[in-house]
Amino acid sequence: MSKVSDISRLEFILEMIEDIEYTIKENGSLQNAINNRIGKHALLMCLMQIGESLNKIKDTTLKEKLPIKGAYDVRNFIAHDYEGVDAGLIENILRYLIPELKVTIEEIL
Repeated sequence: MSKVSDISRLEFILEMIEDIEYTIKENGSLQNAINNRIGKHALLMCLMQIGESLNKIKDTTLKEKLPIKGAYDVRNFIAHDYEGVDAGLIENILRYLIPELKVTIEEIL
């Protein structure tokens, strides 16, 4: 099993955020991406990857700066109740929380 550093995890999360931004751009808007079958799956997978990666952060200083519990809760909700995912909740996360997370990670890096 390879050891992935916290910095590598944060860089991966930024890649997932870029994938979210790309998916939204390719669909013309966030609402269109959520309503598109493939777009929705792509967005949800990125959110799951973000939550999983944040949960693996080891450094306690970084843990204090990052929304680890909330992101991991979202990951679990998507993973365990995929069919019951509330599109409105996902839209709010993508519209407001993901841009904040991006800024936080860029400041850390």
